[in-house]
Amino acid sequence: MSAPRRFCSLVVLATVSCVSADAQTEPIAAARAARNDYSVAQAWLCRPGRQDACVVDLTTTSVSANGRLRRESFKGSNDAPIDCFYVYPTVSRDPTGNSDMNAGPEENNVIQQQFARFAGNCRLYAPLYRQLTLVGLRGTLAGNLTGFDRSLGYNDVADAWNYYLEHDNNNRGVVLIGHSQGSAILEHLIATEIEGKPVQSRLISALLLGSTIRVPKNAVVGGTFKSVPLCRSASQTGCVITYASFRSNVPPPDNSRFGKVDESEQMAACTNPASLGGGSGALRAYLSAGRTELGATIPAISWTTPPNTIDTPFVSVPGLLSAQCVNNENGSYLEIKINAEPGDPRTDDIAGDVITNGGVQRGWGLHLIDVNLALGNLLEIVATQSKAYLRKQRSR
Repeated sequence: MSAPRRFCSLVVLATVSCVSADAQTEPIAAARAARNDYSVAQAWLCRPGRQDACVVDLTTTSVSANGRLRRESFKGSNDAPIDCFYVYPTVSRDPTGNSDMNAGPEENNVIQQQFARFAGNCRLYAPLYRQLTLVGLRGTLAGNLTGFDRSLGYNDVADAWNYYLEHDNNNRGVVLIGHSQGSAILEHLIATEIEGKPVQSRLISALLLGSTIRVPKNAVVGGTFKSVPLCRSASQTGCVITYASFRSNVPPPDNSRFGKVDESEQMAACTNPASLGGGSGALRAYLSAGRTELGATIPAISWTTPPNTIDTPFVSVPGLLSAQCVNNENGSYLEIKINAEPGDPRTDDIAGDVITNGGVQRGWGLHLIDVNLALGNLLEIVATQSKAYLRKQRSR
């Protein structure tokens, strides 16, 4: 009998506690769950060479400080030299604790918001998986840890990953991309399926966003991962980019879900995609132009005064946003500064807070738009990392 597969309990969106399957106490035992067949096209939201969730309108309106609008088109690459493998966050509105394998508007929307734009750099792979749903998440936050299979989402992603490695990878470099629950699953995948194995040499980077990766204080590796360090330059490969974003004027509270760890000798890792080497940098955000759903509703805002009609799905706001990693009494997190100019016609604020009953949930920060805030920076980093990785491969 083979050793039991380990699985991750996603108690909150990006907090992981891994236990042996022998300790499973949920009403749906992992051994009883039928495994997905990832040779079936419908098991994937995105795969190369087909019309799917990743083939979507990414046109952007750039709004300058003087209120001038400029339209930016997007075109992916047909011959990208590397792959990107994406695991999406908690978005499913299915009424059960675990989602089904039928993509709804929420799964397709998060692909458009977070992943499809990487088509400029990568061949895109995004499996469907039976994630902890929003119903299940609300139950866990209320202390109810029953009614869902804690192993199901991770085991699905591990099966999809192993199918991809066997049938699609062909020794190509790969970037792992996740947010929130997706990051938590990829964290465990790296620790159990990648670190210390030959496939680690193909890891270009892991973008584990909206998550809490542990590192020893004043170190870049040695906490969550044994040998995968934090990225400190765009030309570095085999490393991790991770952060949780908070407004500069709304830092993590004592009960924050991100930016803090319990271990006194460790800290939550933060890598600033706008300045990996440290300090502050300008964010190249791709924000939703209108009201959208990403686990919670993000309301539409007026981008200019007086309002201008914007008919693209995305907006960029060059110069409005900057970021730096901070480590203080509030935690370790990516501090988002809005460089408002009240006298100009462009908006002086952005949407993205988690709001419940009309009140901002400070402990979540800008979790809903963690990826959108720095998407342009991340794309640029992946492009540079890809070139560095390919140079190393050619020199061998």
